[in-house]
Amino acid sequence: MAKQLRIAMAQLNLLVGAVPRNAAKITEAVHHARDDLHAHAVVFPELGLTGYPPEDLLQRPALYTQVQKALEALAREAVGIDVIVGYPYRDDACVYNAAAVLSDGRVVAIYQKQCLPNYSVFDEKRYFTPGDSPCIVNINGAAVGVTICEDAWFPGPVRQAAEAGAGLVINLNASPYHIGKGEEREAVLARRVRETGVPVLYVNLVGGQDELVFDGESFVMDGTGKVVQRLPAFTERVEVADFEVEEVITALPGRLAPVPQIRESVYQALVLGVRDYIEKNNFRGAIVGVSGGIDSALTLAIAVDAIGASRVEALLMPSMYTSAMSMEDSQSLCRALDVKYHTISIDPPFNSFLHQLDGMFRGLPVDATEENIQARCRGVILMAVSNKTGKLVLTTGNKSEMSVGYATLYGDMAGGFAVIKDVSKTMVYDLANYRNARSRVIPERIIQRAPSAELAEDQKDEDFLPPYSILDPILELYIAQDMGVDDIVARGFDGETVRRVVAMVQHNEYKRRQAPPGVRVTRRAFGRDRRYPITSGFIDN
Repeated sequence: MAKQLRIAMAQLNLLVGAVPRNAAKITEAVHHARDDLHAHAVVFPELGLTGYPPEDLLQRPALYTQVQKALEALAREAVGIDVIVGYPYRDDACVYNAAAVLSDGRVVAIYQKQCLPNYSVFDEKRYFTPGDSPCIVNINGAAVGVTICEDAWFPGPVRQAAEAGAGLVINLNASPYHIGKGEEREAVLARRVRETGVPVLYVNLVGGQDELVFDGESFVMDGTGKVVQRLPAFTERVEVADFEVEEVITALPGRLAPVPQIRESVYQALVLGVRDYIEKNNFRGAIVGVSGGIDSALTLAIAVDAIGASRVEALLMPSMYTSAMSMEDSQSLCRALDVKYHTISIDPPFNSFLHQLDGMFRGLPVDATEENIQARCRGVILMAVSNKTGKLVLTTGNKSEMSVGYATLYGDMAGGFAVIKDVSKTMVYDLANYRNARSRVIPERIIQRAPSAELAEDQKDEDFLPPYSILDPILELYIAQDMGVDDIVARGFDGETVRRVVAMVQHNEYKRRQAPPGVRVTRRAFGRDRRYPITSGFIDN
């Protein structure tokens, strides 16, 4: 008769740097896995004790003191169950991204991550030394190999574990979300399984950490490369995976949570990112400046879905250029979302600024300066309310605007968190329609009307920018795919338009550098993904 092996996957939402808090949460999951789920082992995400990514906290000696104390306490709980937990391990000379295997009240093995990612949002070579050896442990009579995240993206470590006798490979992860990442992970792990014939148990982190969102979607893959169990996306969960142990280890089918479609996954990532940024930084709630446009409407809906309508306030800040339609739609939106709103005209402070500047501006034509003053009046009001209430200002600019600098420093860019910073304008419309399909909260007129900043008479975005149906594909090719001007033009775009867009991107790096953090949902977001100099003589033509 085949022997049974039961391993709990602990897909947890942890807080970077909060070692005692994380350890308490991990301990609670250990008790649940042992006492309620009757698991032989429980596996936690990469660097579970510190949260991921701890960045330069890894240079603080006190962190390692806390980690060691937590690890010793956790080891004492590993009785009647084996525990595999990620943590930074420091010896006399080096620091390793490690996983400890705890059993019978002690540390029985330590695995050191071999493949250290140093691209995109990852900087692991800044902190860690790579390991070079496999780690095989006996869990209820089964030989199990331990690997960490990037180890599975290359053939070596998984093959090394299999050759050392592992009949199952466990992979601890802190793999951040971007569109299509779940399918990419499963395809990569399927290659490792086909190379070795060894099933894989993949445990991923969930939750928001500054600009990163971790989507979970932990899974089990059988020896043929087929996913036989998957945990839900964007949700904390502790679930068991069952295996039969004979000459080989066989993964048994479990619950397969559905993979969310693109619009749903992006929306869920934004909601989770906003919720965790607010909660983990102890803000009382959120403030959103609502204009009657689609960007602020979507941002308000996300905020309400993240933390509840009672903790969100909207500010309507009309000027002489604000249309009656915008005010009506803003009020309808707030009522549909059950959000308290306040109306504060910016005309008095705007006129006061013009009066104070009259001597310096006399004889000079009206231009974008006056438009920017209006935006900055709104920024001052939003930040004043934030200071007084302890609520976080959520900015409403999208990725298309941020790319070309169609935003005002210290104006509409003023705030603490940029919710849709990595969402193109065309996707903003997709997400608004997705949210309305769940329950109609965004007035249809907001979705249908031509976008406008309403900072001048009869102003439209297309007075300054190409249509978003043209702009967004050009930005995708230039920013995400690093294509040059000639290659983009060869795709059928007008040469003058492409050169104009590229110039705007290049000239506005200084604005993006001063923008608030925001949720990363694409493979190439502004910030950690894309690091360009502000001062540069490079011209791409």
